[in-house]
Amino acid sequence: MNYENILISIEEKAATITINRPSKLNALNKATISDLSNALNLLAKSDEVRVIILTGSGEKAFVAGADISEFANYSVVEGAQLASEGQETLFDFIENLKKPVIAAINGFALGGGLELAMACHFRVASDNAKMGLPEVTLGLIPGYGGTQRLPQLVGKGRAMEMIMTAAMISADEAKQYGLVNHVVPQAELLSFTNVIAQKIIKNAPFAIGKAIKAINANFKDGKNGFDTEIKSFGKCFGTQDFKEGTTAFLEKRKPEFTGK
Repeated sequence: MNYENILISIEEKAATITINRPSKLNALNKATISDLSNALNLLAKSDEVRVIILTGSGEKAFVAGADISEFANYSVVEGAQLASEGQETLFDFIENLKKPVIAAINGFALGGGLELAMACHFRVASDNAKMGLPEVTLGLIPGYGGTQRLPQLVGKGRAMEMIMTAAMISADEAKQYGLVNHVVPQAELLSFTNVIAQKIIKNAPFAIGKAIKAINANFKDGKNGFDTEIKSFGKCFGTQDFKEGTTAFLEKRKPEFTGK
């Protein structure tokens, strides 16, 4: 497919999606959210892709926020619908995807941009990255899951301070808070992230998908994370990957997983 605002490349079973609106600092608008949603749906079904890396074009911004001009005149109903549709089609979709999605934060990740990064399964940042949720400066609150995911990652107190002050934090502060896993020089960001992706790709895809589901269950109301883990653990025993993994271990060779 041809996309208006994103670029996709696939190499060694790792797909890189680059949000490509450099003149707008890669700000999220409806068209970009639609492009991302459609691309992720296709990549989720592709046997050629095991891991997805999400990044922004250029050296300034991952995603510098939402496109404010699109919703400046929205009503109460329209505002709620905007958040609901965005969460369902993109942010929650990423969080619950069976394939790992890694955010490679190459610059400003603000508002919806940070919310997009937080929806990913984990984050790597360049040393020039800045992160924050400035929505209260516009008379809003984060609407794409920011009030929920930020406390899970950095704790309630830090999340309260970041959201209420609208302050940006540096990449090093984000690592200290637990918001990102690694901080690397800008020039090394994608190569470093791809090394992690390749480590993941060597492992069993079905098991990784079940691990994502079990980990997420611990953060969802009405879900018993331990129960989800037990059921997911049991389902792994019925896969070809389990047979391959255990056989390879006993035969002292490297396994070749198929995801089945």
